[in-house]
Amino acid sequence: MIDARIYPATTHEVTNQSSALTGVNLFDMDQILREAVEREGAGWVADRASRLGAAAGDPEIQEHAHLANKHGPALKSHDRFGHRIDAVEFHPSYHALMGLAFGSGVHSLAWTANRPGAHAARAALSYLWNEIENGVGCPTGMAYSAIPSLRLVPAIRMLWEGKALAEAYDPRAIAATDKAAVTIGMALTEKQGGSDLRANTTRAIPVDGGGAGGEYRLTGHKWFCSAPMSDAFLTLAQTEKGPSCFFVPRSLPDGTRNRFFIQRLKDKCGNRSNASSEVEYDDTYAILLGEDGRGVRAAIEMAHLTRLDFAIGSAGLMRWALNLTLHHTHGRRVFQRVLADQPLMRNVLADLCLESEAATVIAFRLARAVDESAAGSEQARLLERILTPVAKFWNCKRVPAFIAEALECHGGNGFIEEQPMARLYREAPLNGIWEGTGNVICLDVLRALQREPDSVAALLDELALARGVDHRLDTAIDALEVELSDPLELEHRARQVTTMIATVLEASLLLRHSIPAVADAYIASRLDGLSNRAFGSLPRGVDAAAIIARSRLQ
Repeated sequence: MIDARIYPATTHEVTNQSSALTGVNLFDMDQILREAVEREGAGWVADRASRLGAAAGDPEIQEHAHLANKHGPALKSHDRFGHRIDAVEFHPSYHALMGLAFGSGVHSLAWTANRPGAHAARAALSYLWNEIENGVGCPTGMAYSAIPSLRLVPAIRMLWEGKALAEAYDPRAIAATDKAAVTIGMALTEKQGGSDLRANTTRAIPVDGGGAGGEYRLTGHKWFCSAPMSDAFLTLAQTEKGPSCFFVPRSLPDGTRNRFFIQRLKDKCGNRSNASSEVEYDDTYAILLGEDGRGVRAAIEMAHLTRLDFAIGSAGLMRWALNLTLHHTHGRRVFQRVLADQPLMRNVLADLCLESEAATVIAFRLARAVDESAAGSEQARLLERILTPVAKFWNCKRVPAFIAEALECHGGNGFIEEQPMARLYREAPLNGIWEGTGNVICLDVLRALQREPDSVAALLDELALARGVDHRLDTAIDALEVELSDPLELEHRARQVTTMIATVLEASLLLRHSIPAVADAYIASRLDGLSNRAFGSLPRGVDAAAIIARSRLQ
C-alpha cells in the first residue's frame, strides 16, 4: 500500500498561471470606450452601459457564455407522437444570455431612447455584448436592423413593433399575440445564389391581388436562416416584378402554426451557441413589406444597420481578446521577468492596443454619422454611406489576424477549449462573412464612390479636420485623394482603395482624439511603415509603455 505521507495526493503547487479576468467592469474601466461614447454624443448611456459592463465581468455570466457554446442548439423536428413542431432546443445558459441581452436593450435602444446619440448609445451596448457572448449578438442585431422594415406596413408595426422593442425575452413557442416580447430572424440567401440575392428562386404568389401589406404564399428553400426559433422572419421571394421583401410570422393570425419547416441546423465553425438553419417554405403565409420588386433594396437598407453592428461588434471582439491578453501577459512570468515587460512582447501588445483603439474610434465615428444622418444632416448621410462598408470591411478583416496574435500571446493555454480564446478564434472570421463578404463590401464602397460622388467630398472634409498636425498623415491624405480620383481598374483595386480609406481615417481620428504616443505609433506603422506587416513590428522610438497603459483596464 502507498503511504500517503510519502506520496501526497497533491503533486505540486500551481504557480505562474494567470487568473480568470473576472470582477471587472468592462465599461467603467475602459477609458477608450468611455471616451468614444462621450465624444460621439451618447454619454447619457453610461449608467446602462456600466450595468452591462459589470455583467461582462461577472464569472457567472462568463460561465453561461462557455456553456451556451459547449452545448449548442439541437433541432427537434417532431414531438414524441409524430407531430411536426420544428423546435430548436437550447441550453439554459443560452436563454439566460438572451434574457440579459434583450433585457438590457442591446437590440432596441436606438429606437426607444428618443434622444440624440441613440445609435451610438446602442452601439456601446453592442460593443460590450461582444465582450460577453457573440452568438446572441445575431438575434439582437437582426432585431435592431428589422425595425425600419416592420414600419413599412402599419398593421405589422401596430402588432409587432412594441413587442420587438420590449426589454424582455420570451422563448416560448406560442403565438405572438400571447407574448409581450418577440424576436425577429432573417432568411435571405439561397444555395444557388448566396450574396447574389437576385438569383433567389423562392416564389411568392399573391392572395387577393397582393401589393404592399398584402397577403402572399411562399414556396422555396432558404440556405441560411438565422435564429430559426424567432417569432417572425424577414425574407426575400420572387414576385412577377422581381425580388421582394416579406414578413413571415411563425404563427398565423388565428394562432395556429405557419408552414415554416426547419430542415436542419448548420454545424458551424464558430458562433455555436446561435442556431443557423436551412428552412423550407411550402405555401407559407407572408405579408409584403414595402414596394413589390424592391426587395433587394430593402435588404440593403437592413444590411446598412447590420454592417454598422458588425463594425462595432468586431471592435468589441478585439477589445475582449485584448483585455484577456493584457491580463494574461501581466500575470505571467518568463525568463525571470513579467511576460508583458519582455521587449518583443511589449512591441506585440502595444501593436494590438493600437489596432483595437483604431477599430473602436472608426466604428463609433460611424455610429455618430448614423445618428446625425437620421436627424437630417446631408453631410452625415454622405459620410455614413461610404463609411459603413469601409468600417465593416476593415474591422471584420482585421479581427482574425488580431485574435490569432492574441491567442499566441497566451501560448498553449490559449488553444485550450476551457479558455475563452479558443472560442474567440473560431468566432473571428464570421463577421467578415455575414452581411456581405469582403469583396461584396468593397464593391459597395465603389458604388458609393460612383453613384454618390459627394460622399468622397464628405470623407475628405472629415479627413481635413486632422490636416496640418502631422506631415505623414497629410501625405497619406494627398495619396488617397489621388487614388480616389483614378478611375482605371477601380474594381480590381477595390480592396486597396477601401484599406487606404480605413487606415487614413483611423490615423486622422487617433490624431484628433487619442494620446500622442498612440497617434504617432499608428501613423509610423500603418501609414509610414512596412507593408504586409506582422503584429509586433512597431518601429524604434514608439512609447509602448504609454500605449499599453492607455488600453489596460483601470
